[in-house]
This record gives sequence, structure tokens and C-alpha cells, in this order.
Amino acid sequence: MLTRSPESDSRRQMRARARALVEAGGVEQALATGALPKLVDCTLSEALVLGLMKQGVRKYFAIFGHGSTDLGEVLRVYEEEGATRTVNCRNEVEMAHAATALRWQYGELCAVITSIGPGALQAFAGSLAAASNGVGVYHIYGDETTFGEGYNMQQVPKEEQGLFGRMTAILGQSYVLHTPEGLRDALRRGALCVNHPYRAGPFYLLLPLNTQPARVTVNLAALPARPDLPKLAPADDSALDEAAAMIAKAGKVAIKAGGGTRGHDAAVRRLAEAAGAAVVLSPGSTGVLPDAHAQNMHVGGSKGSISGNFAMSEAELLIVIGSRAVCQADCSGIGYKNAQGVININGDLADALHYNKTVALVGDIGAVAERLAAKLEAANAAKNKRAWLDACAGKKAEWAAYKAQRFACPPLNDEVWQKPVLPQPAAIKVVADFAKEIGAAKFFDAGDVQANGFQIVEDDATFDTYTETGASYMGFAVSALVGSALAEKPRYSIAFTGDGSFMMNPQVLIDAVEHGVRGMIVLFDNRRMAAISGLQLAQYNNEFRTNDRVAVDYVQLAGSVAGVLAICGGNDAESLRRALKSAHEHDGLSVVHVPVYCGPNELSGLGAWGQWNVGNWCADVQSEWVRQDI
Repeated sequence: MLTRSPESDSRRQMRARARALVEAGGVEQALATGALPKLVDCTLSEALVLGLMKQGVRKYFAIFGHGSTDLGEVLRVYEEEGATRTVNCRNEVEMAHAATALRWQYGELCAVITSIGPGALQAFAGSLAAASNGVGVYHIYGDETTFGEGYNMQQVPKEEQGLFGRMTAILGQSYVLHTPEGLRDALRRGALCVNHPYRAGPFYLLLPLNTQPARVTVNLAALPARPDLPKLAPADDSALDEAAAMIAKAGKVAIKAGGGTRGHDAAVRRLAEAAGAAVVLSPGSTGVLPDAHAQNMHVGGSKGSISGNFAMSEAELLIVIGSRAVCQADCSGIGYKNAQGVININGDLADALHYNKTVALVGDIGAVAERLAAKLEAANAAKNKRAWLDACAGKKAEWAAYKAQRFACPPLNDEVWQKPVLPQPAAIKVVADFAKEIGAAKFFDAGDVQANGFQIVEDDATFDTYTETGASYMGFAVSALVGSALAEKPRYSIAFTGDGSFMMNPQVLIDAVEHGVRGMIVLFDNRRMAAISGLQLAQYNNEFRTNDRVAVDYVQLAGSVAGVLAICGGNDAESLRRALKSAHEHDGLSVVHVPVYCGPNELSGLGAWGQWNVGNWCADVQSEWVRQDI
């Protein structure tokens, strides 16, 4: 039987520091009032917690192991005094996603903690979602000891030094705390990485097992705080005047609103109206212009839409805002077939200059867009765009009619289910409408659910939908619900997931109950990887190894976890609406299982309207790309 020894002097001092921080309200306040001295003698683990607290990090997602026991002890004491909060999870990929969601959805900076080896590798894999979507999160992993006394269990078994640090440095920025006194530099670099205004991402702190408990004298006043960076914009008007003249002259202007436009809704709308531009959304920017706005052409790209892809291909002048030109959003670089010039608004130089013939307006999207819009309004630049916007409106009406036909499709007889069930677009539309009705946020998992989802949602503001199309990580949406466990003001959220994505991280059922998450998982079950089956059929007229014959009772599976309400969504729209209402009334996590049709009926999907450099399409796409001028 384990017994806890009396608290040592060092633990009592640690506890006193944690209590002083809570009473003062933070590190800066404690220093100002004298509640804490400037110089503190403590372990590297506690110094790290103090340094992160100075940047506003008080929340941790953790799976502790032998590679993080000392850091875990510090967090135990600090949590007992109310200085920090830690949520323990059951899978490192899941908690990496949860931390990403907490920062992405709520803007709350947090950290992920794992042990050494397999746990760190899993969290590292999960951090791809944060890296791909520009979300800043601290990742803290255990690492091999610095004395080189022999292999540590779970380190990379190779006669080389610092391998985990090298791996993590490839995906983002990394710092191995080989020397405890390097903490100040590590946290300065980390603060800029996770809070970068245009290219935030994960920052990896590697903590060797033997440096965690090492004593260090830390200067609290010298530890970096969270940076407060000013908005940047061009210093003079020359580039803005050039861009305004190009827009005023062009007859067909399209704005491609990338993920960076999120939160800049008002500025993008003002610019679009002043330019007389059709606005084409990316999967991650739905809502930047209200869905019903006459100039909103919906998504465009390799999946895209009738109206969005029409505007992309017909525009003579392209205005790119906050986009990194990912293949799915710009049809592998060939989506703008008639564009003769580009205006690119972006804070990142490389992204701003991705296309040729570009006038680069580098800086904060809101600041630049407002200045450019003012010039366009003064010049009445939208006056010659009526014919163009009328043509786009016709395509938008065509797209609306096309979608409406599929949303109204009755249940179709499915070969696997041996009964009529809802086609996926119709089912997703019911759930998306319900989410809008109750004011819920929507998270979309990778696969066919995601691909249909960003064609379906009708958002009127950004941050109503989160679709992780950067890495397209299966299991992200269900894991994201756990992020609200640490949110100051959690918002009811619905995860839209497929059967394949759900089974990537089913342990979320346990973690959500453990940590009091209130939300919903809607599981669209077609017993296959429908997005890949469809791609195989489109490219090679055959599908291969994208389904199985194993039936799973997801209602029984989810319902076996105490605290989870599991409901069958039924086989028609009305049954699904009733199930959603019952699930929402549950004070906890609910799961709604919806069997959906997969087959040849054309009403079972929303189609693809662009081109993509994959499979046997590569030769055609690359041939067009070589001939592109921009």
C-alpha cells in the first residue's frame, strides 16, 4: 500500500508560492505587491509552470508517465491551491485535439503534457492539426536524460543525441531544456510561436527526465510575458492605390476568403461591397460573409460548389485574403483560369507572394482591408460590376436549387442497411439546421461528412463552424468536445462525425463524462470510407478496401459508458429531429447514431466542382498548372 510521506520544506515552499499567486492574481501582480520575490529557487518543473503562468497558461491536458512525474507533482500542488487546472485524458492524440480546440474555439492558451516515447509521438502526431490550422498550443514532452548513462526506456534507441527535439523541430518550433537556465530563452521563443499573429503553431518543449527536478534560480521578472503585438499594415499608400486602380478597372473581381479571414467579417464584407466582388469561401471561412448575402458564392475548390467554382474560374482579377493556397481551396493552383492579376492580403510574406502577377498587401487583414475599402468607396469602384454579380447570382440560384433537391430527398434503400435510410446531405442538413436553431458550434470530422458539411452549412458569422481541413485529421471533431472541459464559458457544441472517424478516438466518451462535458456527437454511419470509395470509383471505376462487413451497434457501445445518453436517430428527417431534441436536453454528452445511405443514387452526395492533383488526375491538372500564368 502506498503511503504519502509528510510534506517536505521544498513542497511547503512550492505550495506557498502557488497560494501567493492565486491571492495576488498572477505572477506580475505577485511581484508588484512583494508577495513573491524576484529570485526564486525551485525545480525546473516549477519554474516552467511559473513561466507559462506569466504568459497566461493555467490549463493543462495531460497523460502523465514516468517521463513527467516531477512536472505532475508540481501541477498537483498548484491545482490544490487553485493556481492551475489539469484534465487527464486517455489518449494523447485526443488531448492534442482537445487543446487545439480550446485555443481555436475559445482563444484560451493551454499546454499538453505527455511522457517520453510513444505518448509523445502520439501527441506529436495530433499536433499536426494545430500546425495545419495555425493554432498556438504548448506541447511538453518528457525526453532522455542528459548524462548519457544509457538508453532511457522509450527513448529513440539510436546512438544519436536529441532525436525528439529534432523531430519536433521539423513540424514546428522546438526547444530541448538540456540546461535549466535555458528556460527564459525557451519561453521567449515559445511565446512568439504560439501567439504569432499570422503563423501561430505548436511549440514543443522537451524536458529531460533528470533536468525536471533539477534546482534552478529563476528570475521571475525576467521571464517573458505574453507578447502584445501591434497590427501592421503598409507604411504608405502606393501599393493600396495600385490595388484600388486594378479593382476599379476590372469587370469581374473575385475574393478568395481563406481561413485567415475568420474574425474579420466586417472588414471583408465592407471590402467585398466596395469592390463589387464575388466572395468565394474556403472550407474554413464559412460565415465570414452571411450565407444569404448576394455576393456570397459559397465554397470553391476541388470539392467546391457550382457558384463558388464559377466565380473562381471566370474572375479576371483575384483578391486573395488570408489564404495559404492549399490544393483543396485553389484546385491545385488551376482554379483561376481567367485571372490576369492578383491582389493578396496576408501577414505572411510567402503566402502573400504565392501567385505571380501579385500586388502584395502585407499586414493585418482587418487593417489592410479597411484602408483598401475606403479607397474603393471613394472611387465608386463597384459601379461597373453589375453584369458580373448578376451572372454570379444566377449560379448561386442554380447551386441553391441543386442543394434543395438533395436536402429534400426521401430515405433511399441501402444495400448494407437493408432498408431505406437518409442520404448523408439530407441528414447533415437536418443536424446543421438544429445546431443553428439552438446556437451550437459545429465541429466536422474528416471524410465524407466533412466534405459534404462545408458545402451544406449556412453560417452568418465565423466561429459557428470548425472544419479541420488543414490536416483533415480523423477523430478531431469528437476530441474537440473535450476542449470545453477547461473553457471559461463553454459553448454547446455538436461534433459531426463518420463511423470511421469516431472509432479513431472513442475514448472521448469516457473523458467527456469524467470532466463534465455537455455536448453532442452525431455519428453518420455508412459502414465505409465513403469519401475514398467515391474517389476510387471516379478515378478507376472500382473501390478497394474502403469498407468492411463488421456491424457495430454504436448506440449500445456509447450507452455502455455511464453518463452518456445514446440515441438512435431513426431513418427519416422527422425521427432525426426528435432524437436531436432529446439529445440536447441531456445534461452531459449525448450520441445520436444516424444510418446513412451510400450508393450510386446521384442525390446521395453534393458532387465535386473543381480539379485536384491526385491519382490518375495528376497528369491533366499538372498540364494545366504548367500553362497557368499566375
